[in-house]
Amino acid sequence: MSTEVMTDNRASILLVDDMEDNLMALEAVLGSLNEPLVRARSGEEAMKALLRQRFAVILLDVRMPGMDGFETASNIKRLDQTKDVPIIFLTGTDNDAGYAFRGYATGAADYLTKPFDPWVLRAKVTVFLELHRKNQQLEKILAREQQQFDELAARLSAIEAHMAASSLNDVLELRHHVTHMEELVKEMRRGRGA
Repeated sequence: MSTEVMTDNRASILLVDDMEDNLMALEAVLGSLNEPLVRARSGEEAMKALLRQRFAVILLDVRMPGMDGFETASNIKRLDQTKDVPIIFLTGTDNDAGYAFRGYATGAADYLTKPFDPWVLRAKVTVFLELHRKNQQLEKILAREQQQFDELAARLSAIEAHMAASSLNDVLELRHHVTHMEELVKEMRRGRGA
């Protein structure tokens, strides 16, 4: 596999926590996934990182000074380019049931309390990495299909223009077939939401 393809398949993970020890623990747990781990020490840093690159998943601490995890998640979900990135909330408090509700209400995909089971965290992140890869594959397939639709429509238009300039007796029948094909292409595009 070429380096270009391997780089394209890598899925970055954003780690957001104001405590160095927590970031180091997350890196130790997730390092074996061999995916880029990007640190942010605040909600503000997280937002800057999200505007610079694409992430497969965000691990977000709830309690941080300044912009806390809930406010950060709300800001993430407001932006078109980041609204679909899954967020796993991490918190050190287990006794406040309102935190979990508030986390899910702000758009979190999951919620874990510290100390978390490393195997569980790694398994959850792996699921989101796989979903990210599947979404990338789907985007490529849809882009390729769109390109094929555009090419087919252009060829049909060229044939129709050529036939319009022709004086053959069977041009009318051929034109009817081409018009029907163009309608099929338009219908296919509508079905794809294009």
